[in-house]
Amino acid sequence: MKRRVLFLCTGNSARSQMAEGWLRALGGDVYEVASAGTRPSAVHPLAIEVMGERGIDLSAHRSKSVADFEGADFDLVITVCDAARDSCPFFPGKRRLHWSLADPAAVGGDMATRLEVFRRTRDEIEALVRDLIERDRNEELRSI
Repeated sequence: MKRRVLFLCTGNSARSQMAEGWLRALGGDVYEVASAGTRPSAVHPLAIEVMGERGIDLSAHRSKSVADFEGADFDLVITVCDAARDSCPFFPGKRRLHWSLADPAAVGGDMATRLEVFRRTRDEIEALVRDLIERDRNEELRSI
């Protein structure tokens, strides 16, 4: 049975979209993954670009509202920004994690600066997702 994971952030435009992309790419058939926002907007073009640099295509992703998942059953809900953690709806009996990630879309400057910030966020999320997968594998082995 697949483990159902929901990534939440405010706009569902960058951080949660990148996290969804990473877990889909690295998690194999073990996970069913979704992402949503408390105030959805649109997938940020720079999130699409920097994930594409690593071979993960977000171009078909769309921003979704957390309300779209009302009543859905998730094994794990991960908030990836402080605002989403504070306004996250209650998912009864489910494990919650919080990853406090700065919003790369909030950084100004020239394109090179903005791309670098998005790349750092992408790489930070990759490390967190890899750690999540490893911890899940270790918990699975302990339960055998």
